[in-house]
Amino acid sequence: MKLKAEWNDYRVFLAIARHGSLSEAARSLGQSQPTMGRRLQALEQALSHTLFQRTADGYVLTSEGEAILPHAQEIEEQAVAIERKLAGAAALHGMVRVSTTEWFGAHVLSPVFAQVRAAHPELVIELLTETRLVSLARREADLGFRFREFDEADVVQTRATELGFGAYASPDYLTRHGAPDEGGGHTLVTMDTAYGDLADVPWLAARLPRAAVGLRANSRDVQARLCAAGAGIAVLPRVVGDAMPGLTLLDLGAAPPGRVVWAGYHKDLQRSLPIRTVLSAVRAALGSRPV
Repeated sequence: MKLKAEWNDYRVFLAIARHGSLSEAARSLGQSQPTMGRRLQALEQALSHTLFQRTADGYVLTSEGEAILPHAQEIEEQAVAIERKLAGAAALHGMVRVSTTEWFGAHVLSPVFAQVRAAHPELVIELLTETRLVSLARREADLGFRFREFDEADVVQTRATELGFGAYASPDYLTRHGAPDEGGGHTLVTMDTAYGDLADVPWLAARLPRAAVGLRANSRDVQARLCAAGAGIAVLPRVVGDAMPGLTLLDLGAAPPGRVVWAGYHKDLQRSLPIRTVLSAVRAALGSRPV
């Protein structure tokens, strides 16, 4: 059998296998669904096998698809390794893709990146803000900032900073409901249930045991907006709460637990001047002001 499949066809195969959906796979690769469909069809024709069952619930690997999956992953690892080596040898131009959460990107990284761009106009910084933990090994990002240690193999990580948190409410809310005390008659604005294990969620409930959770959101900026609108009491990063007009920092007897921020990149990019420049700028900025 003569194979004519290309690496991009295997990229499509892997994306569909990981997402189980043509639309999600297309979004992850930045391609259109018709293009993804054509590449998948080309790969199946080249291999003379059907690789997916098209079901009502999405794309499911056939036995043939399961058989080639580990080999396609090996091809991906080799291709990504080549890309990393080339990126690591590049000068201070090109693109650095940075992944982090939305609020950290907006309130902490954005002003730093603006300064880096002013100093290095040929450098492009792509900031990816999402709750999903992207893979540095697969080059979904070059540099990541997370609130937990990296567990991927071959990732070099460093402790970037520790962020302070505070409890906030609007003056109007405090006028209507009074001082929090133990929270009787008060409303809490917290993270949604998917993030209920974050340290500030049980901390706030323990500080105000008689308060009731009234609103949840998976975005710190949304929590801050709700709080400023008089919806209740929220624990927010100080960089978010202190910058939001209409919020008052509360004294609940102790400060909420802080969060450590970890920066990481693949070991093949250790010599990358653009990545070292961006990371150094972030660390210098975080070290020069309280966060």
